Amino acid sequence: MRQIVLDTETTGLEVSQGHRVIEIGCIELIERRPSGRTFHRYCNPGRAIDPGAVAVHGITADFLADKPAFAELAEEWLAFVDGAELLIHNATFDVGFLDAELALAGAHYGRVAEHAEVVDTLALARARYPGQKNSLDALCKRLGVDNSHREFHGALLDAQLLAEVYLAMTAGQAALALALDEGPGAAAAARAAAVPLTRPRVLRASAEECAAHEARLDALDKAAKNGSVWRRVGGGA
Repeated sequence: MRQIVLDTETTGLEVSQGHRVIEIGCIELIERRPSGRTFHRYCNPGRAIDPGAVAVHGITADFLADKPAFAELAEEWLAFVDGAELLIHNATFDVGFLDAELALAGAHYGRVAEHAEVVDTLALARARYPGQKNSLDALCKRLGVDNSHREFHGALLDAQLLAEVYLAMTAGQAALALALDEGPGAAAAARAAAVPLTRPRVLRASAEECAAHEARLDALDKAAKNGSVWRRVGGGA
């Protein structure tokens, strides 16, 4: 299974008011293991960024001045996510913005759902933890995922955190150390740290143990008036 954990940062909260995507972060999981492949780009939105949004993610218009427009990245991004299962926290928000960006880039790009299956991890969390806070920060705290290094929201950083949260939430695995920015060696170590799900081991009695069991039942048969209860209910070998 190929999954892409995705997050975006935007100029504001309302796509209907013309707000735009300014950062995309994606992490690839193969069979629930980080592959080491990521997609991380900043986009020049061609418009002002709300002060409230800057306070959250710390991305300014000056920083984005020399960055490409989303339309210039659309082909590359779609190639990265094509055919995957997209894991997104509060997917309606991110997909709404990405669909709007694809529409501006060209009608031939279609919509996100035409390229990948979308899974909303917020909906998964609400089903698993009803009546509780299920923000990414709340889930990190609940599941023991360390987010203490996060001063601002960032698309790639939040995607890393969400990957750890998703794996812990859906499989009970310990939080993974997704040290993708430290190179292939660290990524390989992170993959090795993942604990695969396995079927419980079944330990079967040896021939000697079965013989000792039968001898014990023979002794119980001699001592009991009606034979051993074990054999009466059909529990013998």
